[in-house]
Amino acid sequence: MHSGKDLNRRLWRGSAILGFAILAIASIGISLMKGAVNIPPAEIIRGISAPAADVQAKIIWNIRLPRILVGALTGMNLALAGAILQAVMKNPLADPHIIGISSGAGLAGIVVLVLLPKMEYLLTPIAFIGAMGAACLIYILAWKGGIRPMRMVLAGVAVSAFLGSGISALLVFYSDRVHGALLWMVGGLTARSWPHFHIILPYSVFGGILAFLGAKKLNVLNLGDEAAQGLGLPVERTRLLLTAVAALLAASAVSVVGLLGFVGLIVPHMARLLIGSDHRFLLPAAALLGMTVVILSDTLARTLFAPVELPTGIIMAFLGAPFFLYLLRREA
Repeated sequence: MHSGKDLNRRLWRGSAILGFAILAIASIGISLMKGAVNIPPAEIIRGISAPAADVQAKIIWNIRLPRILVGALTGMNLALAGAILQAVMKNPLADPHIIGISSGAGLAGIVVLVLLPKMEYLLTPIAFIGAMGAACLIYILAWKGGIRPMRMVLAGVAVSAFLGSGISALLVFYSDRVHGALLWMVGGLTARSWPHFHIILPYSVFGGILAFLGAKKLNVLNLGDEAAQGLGLPVERTRLLLTAVAALLAASAVSVVGLLGFVGLIVPHMARLLIGSDHRFLLPAAALLGMTVVILSDTLARTLFAPVELPTGIIMAFLGAPFFLYLLRREA
C-alpha cells in the first residue's frame, strides 16, 4: 500500500518536473519569436540550425538568444537560492532580496559601478564577497547561544535596510553616475549579451551542483534542529555552508542583472504547491520554473510598450507583489 502511494507520488513529481521543463522550453521559443520585430517559428528554427547573415538571424544570435540564456540562468540561480534559504531559515518568506544577501551583493556591485567602473570585470566575485559579508553579519547578529531561524530573518531584514541605506548614500554622493546604477538596482536584462552569459554560466553550474548535492541535507534540516542533530547532521555548519551556496547563486545573478526581486520568494512556493517539500524534487522544479518566470517576465518587459523597454524588475514586482500578499495571508 505504502509503496504504491510512494510510486504514485514519484510519478506525479516526475511528471510535474517534465511539465516545468516543457514550460521552460516553450518560454524560450516565445521569447525568441516576440519583440519589436516578430519572427515566425520557421525562421527561428532556420536561424538557429543554420545561422545566416540576414537581419533576423543576427537578431536571434546577437540579441535575443544570449539575453534569454542569461535570463534563464538568473531565474534558476535566484529560485535555487530562495528555496535553500527558506529551508535553512525555516521561514516561507525568506529569499535573497528580503533577508539582505542580495543587498550585500548589490552594495558591493554599486561600489564597483560607481567608484571603480574600470574594474567591472570583477563585479561577480566582488558581489559574492558582499553577499557572503552580509550573510556573516546576519549570523553574528542572530547568534545567541546558537542560531534560531526567526532571529536570522529579523537580523536579515535589519541588515538589508542598513545596506540599502549605504546604496542610497552612494547614489546621492555620486549623482552624476546614477543612471546606470539605477537601472542595475531595478534589475533587468537590457543589453545583456554573450559576455554576460559567459560570466554567469560557471557560477550557475558550480552553484547548481552544490545545491542539488545539498538536497538531502535540506530535507534533514526541515525535521528540526534536534532531530537533525540526532541523525548526525552538524546543523550549524550545514546551515552556514548552504547559506554560502545561496549567496553564491544570488550574487552571480545580481552581478549580471542587478537587484531582481521576488523570484527567490515566489518561485519556490509555486513549485512547492505541486511538488511538495522534498528538496530532491523541489530544487529542479524551482530551477526550471525560475527560468520560465524570468524569461516570460523579460519578454513582457520588452514587448508590452515596444519599442520602449521596461526593466524586468518592474514586471517581476507587478506580478510578485500580489503573490507575496497571498503568502502573508496564508502564513498568518
